[in-house]
Amino acid sequence: MHPEHTTGAAVATADDTHESGPLISPSNTAAAAWALFTGIGLMMIGNGLQGSLVGIRSEEAGFGTNTIGLVMSGYFVGILIGSRAATKALTAVGHIRVFAALASLASTATLVYLLTVNPVAWGLMRFATGFCMAGLYVVAESWINDLATNANRGRMLAFYMVVSMGGFAVGQLLLNVPDRNGIQLFLISSVLISLALVPISLSASSSPPTLTPEVMSIRDLAAIVPTGIVVSVLVGMANGALLGMGAVYATQAGLGPGQVSLFMGAPMVGGVVGQFPVGYLADRVPRRPIMIALGFLAAVAAGALLVIDSGSILGYLLMFTIGACTFPLYSLSIAYTNDWIQPEQILGASAALVTTNAVGATAGPFLATALMNTFGPTQYFVSLIVTHGAVGAYVIYRVLTKPGSMIPKPRDFLPYPARASPLAVYLLPRRPRRNGA
Repeated sequence: MHPEHTTGAAVATADDTHESGPLISPSNTAAAAWALFTGIGLMMIGNGLQGSLVGIRSEEAGFGTNTIGLVMSGYFVGILIGSRAATKALTAVGHIRVFAALASLASTATLVYLLTVNPVAWGLMRFATGFCMAGLYVVAESWINDLATNANRGRMLAFYMVVSMGGFAVGQLLLNVPDRNGIQLFLISSVLISLALVPISLSASSSPPTLTPEVMSIRDLAAIVPTGIVVSVLVGMANGALLGMGAVYATQAGLGPGQVSLFMGAPMVGGVVGQFPVGYLADRVPRRPIMIALGFLAAVAAGALLVIDSGSILGYLLMFTIGACTFPLYSLSIAYTNDWIQPEQILGASAALVTTNAVGATAGPFLATALMNTFGPTQYFVSLIVTHGAVGAYVIYRVLTKPGSMIPKPRDFLPYPARASPLAVYLLPRRPRRNGA
């Protein structure tokens, strides 16, 4: 086991008779990493396809905007609950069995959509999918952490972010696959989630240690860094509305499958691309002005989409801009929070931010549906204006009322996946940066 695994609460699992330790011999670490990331990529492609597909089919089935919001929020509720439940299950039956069970259940949930067109059943399946995906993240991140060292920890986190968000974007493009009888796309999603089990299972020759995120209460963290908590919640709301109701808006706006795939894929690509220039700036200039700029830039881009054709090239570019702002904002909230806490609090604080972000993501679709149902489909963009504008406004308020002081050892900005579990915080670097913020 790597030395860094002694940080926090790390306990060995009782998976068959294997001992805790590296997945495979050190000489095959690169192969194991590629197998793991291949599995994660397949999982995210299938998940990305399913999320937009359920939104589109719910609209076509005439569920109603408020009902669709409830259905889509089920996924984020499942995410919120699933990671904690999976962490407990790992200590009982081991990583491989948990992953196999959850992948099978997530694949099965995708097929249930074909058996009944009922909002209650679909909402339960979205919850089940979120619950399973959260657990699958936990297992995959445990293995990634087992492969990570102090030398490659940041690169592993960055690559995990690219693969997970990039896979979600690729899933949107699969909406272009011909689906004459309405079942092919659900079947493709199910197959992809099932296939994710193959490389991850084959890469595991023993079980990695079960990492239990350190606990830090949200109240305690808010007393130290309220900006981190508030930005995390607001960005979660923005992401929940953006991803949960985007395909529904696009369908109501009359966009075809190809246009919907580009409309939903553009912000995911923007999220991947935007992390790196934002990270470059965040390590060289004060971070609160960057939060303000990103929040208002995303709000302006969403406002422009109120008058610009969302199915045009300019519309896709604006969605790209929104993604390039909102996803780096989440990473920035983690980096900013880590600047103001003690090194031994980083894991617990980051895990708390993951939880608050998931809570916000659960509320996001409700905000979007309330506006869309009351004032029309274009209010989808108003929900993005409100949430992103609130980020900029709140941080301005903090700047005016609580001037920042010089931080002697600000920590490096690192891209953080939008829907990662609390275990991904173990990939955050442990060493503070020396130059000023």
